[in-house]
Amino acid sequence: MILYEVVLDVEPSASSAVEEHMRRRHIPAIFATGCFRLIRFQRSSDHRFRTTYEAETAADLERYLRDHAPAMRAEFLVEFPTGVQLTRERWHDLESWG
Repeated sequence: MILYEVVLDVEPSASSAVEEHMRRRHIPAIFATGCFRLIRFQRSSDHRFRTTYEAETAADLERYLRDHAPAMRAEFLVEFPTGVQLTRERWHDLESWG
């Protein structure tokens, strides 16, 4: 399994709008691409969020990044041109317990 993680550090004034957008539009649209088997959206504070996308294979993640990510990122930037800092990382599942 491959995990793709996006962390959003959001200015406090935009936090609720970003959360609503992610939950109602952005993440459902990404899930609809069929590239991920599970997506988690989490909050660590009022202005810091994490989205973890679980892809079955590296090919699924690459398909998302190649075929869908440019449009998804552009759409997000139209809604939030400022006020959000993003970091992206790929994680490879080595082992799981439980």
